[in-house]
Amino acid sequence: MKLTDSNGKMIYGKDQIEWRRSKVLELDCQGLTQYEIAQKLQVGKGTVGNDLRYLKKQAQKNLEHHIHEVVPEEYQKCMVGMKRNLKLVLEVGEAASDPRVKLEARRIANDCYRYIMDLITNVGVVGEALRYVNQKEEQINTLQKSDERVETIDDNGTTNGVF
Repeated sequence: MKLTDSNGKMIYGKDQIEWRRSKVLELDCQGLTQYEIAQKLQVGKGTVGNDLRYLKKQAQKNLEHHIHEVVPEEYQKCMVGMKRNLKLVLEVGEAASDPRVKLEARRIANDCYRYIMDLITNVGVVGEALRYVNQKEEQINTLQKSDERVETIDDNGTTNGVF
């Protein structure tokens, strides 16, 4: 059932908007233009543009959450696990009487050290990603403030800078 307001514009419920946005994302990923997406979904090109902007902001928020919350926790878990493995393999190597077991334990210990070093040195990659997200967040905030300033000017009776 399609609902319209007094001006004949379509009224969408939350579920319909979410469905449309998921379709916009799907079609955008397939390489369709905004015009093609609008035609396919039978909505305005502006609606597609708004949906794409909304989806981009959501993706940025999701990435920021992932970088700030998920990555550090998983990093910590991995470090703890690798250090436990290292401790255990060194204990096994020390307790072993067979030289082959001792050598294998040393090889595994070296792998553990290598992985730990990779984790420690790759923190720079995470730091770079955090800086990138923060930079983009600042740019978005600047754009939002600029947009709010323009809206305030328009609300005061000017249109496009014409008095």
